[in-house]
Order: sequence, then C-alpha cells, then structure tokens
Amino acid sequence: MTRFALWLGKNADALIALVLAVAVAVIGLGVRVPDEVTNSAILAVIGLLATSVLRDRARRVPVEAEVRDTLRSSSTTLEGLSERLAQIERFEGVMSDTKRALDETAVVRVIDGAQVGQVLAEARRDTDRWFFKGGTGTYIRARTLPECVGAARRERRTLLVRLEIIDPTNVTVCESYARHRRSVSDRPDATGEPWTLDRTRKEAYATILAACWHKQRFNMLDIDIGLSQTMTTLRYDLAASRLVITRDDPRGEALVVDSGKFFYAWCAAELQTSLDQARRVPVEQARLAPLDDEPTVEEARKLFEVTGIELPGSYTDRDVIEIIRKALRAKDPYE
Repeated sequence: MTRFALWLGKNADALIALVLAVAVAVIGLGVRVPDEVTNSAILAVIGLLATSVLRDRARRVPVEAEVRDTLRSSSTTLEGLSERLAQIERFEGVMSDTKRALDETAVVRVIDGAQVGQVLAEARRDTDRWFFKGGTGTYIRARTLPECVGAARRERRTLLVRLEIIDPTNVTVCESYARHRRSVSDRPDATGEPWTLDRTRKEAYATILAACWHKQRFNMLDIDIGLSQTMTTLRYDLAASRLVITRDDPRGEALVVDSGKFFYAWCAAELQTSLDQARRVPVEQARLAPLDDEPTVEEARKLFEVTGIELPGSYTDRDVIEIIRKALRAKDPYE
C-alpha cells in the first residue's frame, strides 16, 4: 500500500490527465455535453501534460549536473591513473635495465693468479681466433701460438691471430716498459731474468720472429702484428669463448668475460681499433727470408731486414741467437 501511495504521488498529474482524456473520449462517443466543458477538459489535459513536462525537465537538470560532475571526476581519476601507469612503466624500465646490468656484471669473473694458466688453456681449446694486446708477448710465444697452431693443423682449419706488442725499435717505450716492470718487482720473474731495456727489446723481436716462423709452417695461419708506440700495464687475450685480462704480475688477479656479452664485444672492437693504429709488421714479406726449423743467425737477420724491423747495429751473433732461443723456446711466465 505504501509503495502504491508513493507511486501515485509521483505520477498523479499524469494519471489525472489520462483519466480526463479517457472521459472526454467516452463523452465524444455519443454523450452530448456543452462545448465549453469539452474545451475545458482538453485544456486541463494539456495543462497537466505541460506540468508533467516541466517537472521532468526540473528533475533532469540536477541529474545532468550530477552526470557532468561524475564525468569530470572520472576524467580527473583517469588522468591520475595514466600518470601512475607511466610511472609504473618507467619503474619497470629501470628494473629491467638494472637486471640487465646485474646479469652483465655477473659474467665478469675475478680469478686469482693460480687459475690464469688453466683459464687460458681452456680458452685455447677449439678457438679459431686469438687477439692479444700487451707488452712483449712472452706467453704468446710460450703457449698460445704453438698450441693454437697445433690444434688448427690437426683439425685442418684456419686460425686468425692478431698481436699488438711494444715496438722493439722504439727505445723510449721499451725503457718505460722495463722500468715499469722493475718498479713492480726488481727480482727476476718466472723466466729467471730481470727486466732490462735489452731484455725488453729482445723479447719483442722474438715475438716477431716466432710469428713469422709459425706462418711459414702453417699456411692457414692468418697472422697480423702491430707495434705500439705506447706501453700498457694490462694484457688482453681474446679467444672465441672468452676474454682474459691480466696484469704484468702472473700472481695477480685477472678478469674473465664470457663471449656474447657487451663488454666482450666492446673489447674486441677496441683491440682491433688499437691494432689498426699501430705500426704494422709486413708478415707477408717473411716469405722472402725462409726460416729453417732451427733458424740460423743469417736467416734471422735476413727476416728482420725484409720486414723493415731493424736490429740494433750493436747486436752481435750472440744477441741474435738469444732472440732465436726466446722465439722458439720461450719460458711460460705462469709456471
């Protein structure tokens, strides 16, 4: 009953208009009434309809205002949500970059000096390339070249070698290197010799001789040598599987970077760029000075002559013999 009363209160004008319209229609079917009554009834119906329209409009205005307020509030909320989503996306980007940086950092391993020899031996297995930048290349002569060339010859595949050592004809840089090595330790190193200007130059000459000697015995060896006019305290050994960065102290710690990581690629590009700026040794000219399995003093002198790497005029045959010995029988500085 209460529900009906509420409904009647909301729709009384429409109900009255309906009743009047029905009454007038019934009257019009045959009952004779004065025209004034009919006109009055019609006007009453029209008035009620107009009242109903005005009431509906009055009710619609607050509703429209409420809808506008709701839409405005929703727009503000959506703008705030958009800003939050943008912040979340930026945060996700920072997290992604951080994760990537941590992943990349995780592959830069630090090893102690006792592990360097083993890590380099693992790098030599099945590698088809070797890039080196460092001092005089003693370890290159003792291990890297003989073992990498031997593996490539057994497997009948090519081997790419790029070496950058200090220029033995540049007395200033050789003296700086020797002085640096003595400042680290004035005692003889693992080879049993102290570092002097004379030793530094002979070690570098020996690396050039060893490279040409191996090239003449293995045609699939693609080797290039650059002579640097500046010294470095670091040594870079880059193989197909990893990069090993060591110092001039075999007992010191070293860095190992696996291939496929950005730092490996960066160093590969850096080594190639550095080599391109160094003084190039024309290894291809070495064919004009054939070397025997046990090169003679004359053969060694001829080799340095045709490659344009002059030996000091003060070098005696004994000095040249020492260079040959260092080239083919170098001692491993890690042993």
